[in-house]
Amino acid sequence: MMYAFYGADNCDCKPIVDNITIKNPKELYDVLQGAWKKETCAPRMQDRWSIDNKTLGQCSITAFLVQDLFGGSVYGVKLPDGNFHCFNVIGNSLFDLTSEQFQNEVLTYTLDYPQSRENHFKKEEKYQRYLLLKKEVLNRIQK
Repeated sequence: MMYAFYGADNCDCKPIVDNITIKNPKELYDVLQGAWKKETCAPRMQDRWSIDNKTLGQCSITAFLVQDLFGGSVYGVKLPDGNFHCFNVIGNSLFDLTSEQFQNEVLTYTLDYPQSRENHFKKEEKYQRYLLLKKEVLNRIQK
């Protein structure tokens, strides 16, 4: 299968948990295709979310879910509106499972802006969206 997300060719990380059926972030991406939904999208973007753009508004909750399953760190790309778009760095792998929401826009990925779940999950709605996405994914991948 061809993957269009940023870093797809460089994300051969192994899970840090034993009780799941997926073997790498690409397999997680496949599962996320059925788990991302309007309800897991950031509220400010939900009116623009669609089946054709499933990754819209899913970055931080997806990046922290990747961290749960594969370890590593979450970093951000600072956007013009002051928000951060989150992505993952695990060892020498830098990848962004939700990059397709930007379509033809080119992001500059650096390690300048580390992101923490404590900061992101201060927003209760974001934490609840993360829990919903995590439940959806774990229901599909737990042994």
